[in-house]
Amino acid sequence: MRAMILAAGRGERMRPLTDHIPKPLLQVGGKPLIVWHIERLVRSGIVDIVINHAHLGAQIEKALGDGNLFGAQIKYSSEETALETAGGIAFALNLLGEEPFAVVNGDVYCEYDFERIHQIAAQLKQTRDNVHLVMVNNPSHHPKGDFLLHDGRVLPTDNQRSASGAVQLTFSGIGIYQPSLFAHIQRGSKAPLAPLLREQIAQGSVSGEHCQGVWVDVGTPQRLEELDKSLRTPQNIAHV
Repeated sequence: MRAMILAAGRGERMRPLTDHIPKPLLQVGGKPLIVWHIERLVRSGIVDIVINHAHLGAQIEKALGDGNLFGAQIKYSSEETALETAGGIAFALNLLGEEPFAVVNGDVYCEYDFERIHQIAAQLKQTRDNVHLVMVNNPSHHPKGDFLLHDGRVLPTDNQRSASGAVQLTFSGIGIYQPSLFAHIQRGSKAPLAPLLREQIAQGSVSGEHCQGVWVDVGTPQRLEELDKSLRTPQNIAHV
């Protein structure tokens, strides 16, 4: 089982903090954002990790090394210019293998149980699904959410099942994917993920789940500061 952490973004909304340090290396609770993900993945038994980078990527490699410090085996996918999410994944396919793999946004904080990924990946291999999305409650800065979730299936927001128990949620930035989903993307080309997800959702090929634990899209300096303060409170320090 392998996982990819997306770390190639410029972090425009975090400037000037990201002018001299890549966003995934910004610290919260005493450690870089990306290290929280690495440690949780390793604790769940996922030690083969791929990290893509572009903006100030050398700093990421210097800070994390080969992953030995964390009990991981880290490989890097260096992009000359950021290829967007789907483009970055396609560029790194040669490092991700032929089995379903997890992808985690490097600029979110989420207390998701990564141990679930093993079971989900096994289910993807047995079904026709190409994607499994981890969904979260809609944050105040994104109140309308992204997609509907109904009985473990992700649906378009205009789906008529919204009247029969579906709930509108936000994509967390954590997903499990079949590698074949990205095989058609020319290596080195830019490609966003959202259109690909909408296409798969329309085809009924996306499962999902509702994670109700702590999740923060660390998109602004204010959210970074608020998360840092939260993680440094005595009750949180005790279980970190």
